[in-house]
Amino acid sequence: MSLVNAENLTKVYTMGEIKVEALKSVSFEIEPASFISFIGPSGSGKTTLLNLIGCLDKPTSGTLKVAEVNTTELTHKEAAAFRGKNLGFIFQDFNLIPVLTVYENVEYPLLIVQNVPSEERKTRVISLLKTVGMTDQKDKYPDQISGGQKQRVAVARALVTNPRLVLADEPTANLDSKTAFMVIDIMRQMKEEFGVTFIFSTHDPKIVSEVETVYTLQDGMLIGRAQGKGGRYA
Repeated sequence: MSLVNAENLTKVYTMGEIKVEALKSVSFEIEPASFISFIGPSGSGKTTLLNLIGCLDKPTSGTLKVAEVNTTELTHKEAAAFRGKNLGFIFQDFNLIPVLTVYENVEYPLLIVQNVPSEERKTRVISLLKTVGMTDQKDKYPDQISGGQKQRVAVARALVTNPRLVLADEPTANLDSKTAFMVIDIMRQMKEEFGVTFIFSTHDPKIVSEVETVYTLQDGMLIGRAQGKGGRYA
């Protein structure tokens, strides 16, 4: 059973009298425990597509099922609950909360979207901080750690709710090559150990070289699907 199933997704943005077709009849399927990337130039529709999969926006037409749920039919409240239960997000600018410590940043989703008892919260947070190598930094604030460390914290935060799917928008854009590969390796480890699917939107050839499948977007259209060099299909 596919984790993500998109059929003829079209997204049109209207700005005054101008209509911009950001996605044009895009169809694809993504299996559970996948490590895939959407690539393409700026304006190709990558971010729009991630926003649709992440239930942050709705298509103008077409059908999108995520974890067997037709997300195009969800209300705003239902979409928020679905995100909290099933999805994690990683961004290129980290999006950590500056007034919270590393530990508190990772714990935050459990406080906001899930009613998780304190002892279980602690167990999950410490376990993930250990996995990403940030246990010794847990009491520091975001402005006291490096960019690579911030992104490792962001990975832990994305995974703390035990999501089925993590959406990563240009997650290595602000990292040097060594750190970028380290972060990608952590995400691949999470995929292998817990069956989490990672969907990247990227220009970064380092990610493209590591994923299992590469989808190419151009002018809002899906123009190619290729086997990647990384992962289980290498």
